[in-house]
Amino acid sequence: MTTNEQSRTQWLGRWGFVLAATGSAVGLGNIWKFPYMTGEYGGGAFVLVYLVCILSVGVPVMMTEIALGRRGRGSPIDAIRRVVTESGRTSAWSLLGWMAMACGFMILCFYVVVAGWSFAYLWKMLSGGLAGSSVDDMAAIFGANNANPFSLGAWSTLVTVATMVIVGKGVQGGIEKSVGWMMPGMVVMLLIMIAYGMFSGGFGDALHFLFAFNAASLSSEGMLAAMGHAFFTLSLASGAILTYGSYLPRHASIGRTTLTVAVADTLVALMAGLAIFPVIFANGMEPNSGPGLIFMSLPLAFQAMPLGTLFGILFFIMLSMAALTSSISMVEATVSWLTDNKGISRRAASWGTGIVLWLVSTLAMLSFNIGADWTLAGKHFFDWLDFLTSRLMMPLGGLGMVLLGGFVLNSSVMRDELNLAPTVYALWLFMVRYVSPLGILLIFVDALEIANVDFASQWPVLLLVLAVITVIGELASPRLRQSLVAKS
Repeated sequence: MTTNEQSRTQWLGRWGFVLAATGSAVGLGNIWKFPYMTGEYGGGAFVLVYLVCILSVGVPVMMTEIALGRRGRGSPIDAIRRVVTESGRTSAWSLLGWMAMACGFMILCFYVVVAGWSFAYLWKMLSGGLAGSSVDDMAAIFGANNANPFSLGAWSTLVTVATMVIVGKGVQGGIEKSVGWMMPGMVVMLLIMIAYGMFSGGFGDALHFLFAFNAASLSSEGMLAAMGHAFFTLSLASGAILTYGSYLPRHASIGRTTLTVAVADTLVALMAGLAIFPVIFANGMEPNSGPGLIFMSLPLAFQAMPLGTLFGILFFIMLSMAALTSSISMVEATVSWLTDNKGISRRAASWGTGIVLWLVSTLAMLSFNIGADWTLAGKHFFDWLDFLTSRLMMPLGGLGMVLLGGFVLNSSVMRDELNLAPTVYALWLFMVRYVSPLGILLIFVDALEIANVDFASQWPVLLLVLAVITVIGELASPRLRQSLVAKS
């Protein structure tokens, strides 16, 4: 056991990591974004592509991040620096760690505002503040909520304080303990919501919508949206998974653990669809309502159903917990780096980070009210945080991670850390060298709107490109064959 392992706090068990990583992945993206994206892009066809992308892009990248974190036993910056030093590579690769840590913090700066919506709507549901007779009425309520800087700021502050209280208590006493009841509680509430939906009259329509494959509804835009969501929903390239991986015990299998997290994350997303769409269909509403599905259409649907208020409260409790489990993970990389490198206590690091987070998130919050006219190149501060992280930093960080794991490090580092069977290791190496980078590049090009290309009609060309770079890669680096020989 290394000195880093001895001094590094670890999860009490493999399931501590699974629950924490699943909590990081299962946020507003699963319960808010996945249902409305499924509605916008045609249902079952989108879901199928999403599942394929989780396996081909998400899982290999996640395995790489966890392996780097556990090998380096530190924050993203420290872990990557130690791993590249072990392989005799330049420490400049630690810039990936800096970008990942900054990315996670910047995401959290606008995420606490969105998470505040969940808590605000829970209070409105409890107090009867969601009374309306049309989607326009609900849109007015949503707009009024955002227009009041004191109210909106108070809810985002509540999220910030709750996050820092949990993180400040430590990995085991704070994060692991909190997700140990929040994640099972969230699943139980989802199951209750699904049972409720089964008697709503719209469950059959919801099943057909989610799982019936209709090739005609599959567009290139939908395919790229599914690939992008599969990458982002697992909290990749934001420092969260790499930092959580640094607490993973040596005996835990990275392959099995990653698959468990990916399956759990996907099941929660599908369960959210099965909880939401029956209510929507039972009330004759359209599933393609976009981002307003949760905060406008769904509250209106709850009003029209028996026991709707009770289940509306249940739903927004669940949404608030999902938001909190993700916010915890996104700040952990920063807190970990401060405690490891600045010699300060975890509690002090948490509250110091929280103060900076509160200041920056306040600027993001003001984008919806008194700062609505404060724009740069047509974007508010909130929009810039979203654009820089989701469209630039996360794709570039993910690409850097797979290139680092697949090409830069000595083959023995990742082979020993992953501890996979030779054929499985060969599959992982092929995916992180060729399939995952290609997928990430497509996400990057589409997100920046660099090329107006119908990728769905160009799949033969993409397969040819993949074949060419595979041959070039194998000729340039024979480590795949060496690794198989070493294992056999």
